Amino acid sequence: MDVRSEDYGELQRLVDSLFAPGVSSAATVSRLDVELRAEILDLSGDLMEVVGALPPRSYTRQRLCDQINSCLVARGWGTAYGTVE
Repeated sequence: MDVRSEDYGELQRLVDSLFAPGVSSAATVSRLDVELRAEILDLSGDLMEVVGALPPRSYTRQRLCDQINSCLVARGWGTAYGTVE
């Protein structure tokens, strides 16, 4: 039985679009940056809920991934939407 959503991997695409390859690990984005990019990518309602649950702050790639993964796990959506790295 496949439990993956058709939106599987979209959050990884979001993270990758915010942090280009080769960018310093110290680079940051704001929550507003994340929300705006999620809207540009036209993420589904569930994924927008995950983005909306992010606390307002600046995020390194690692911190953003940790926060998104925590939200996914808390909702039981990790398998359906995939975790991010």
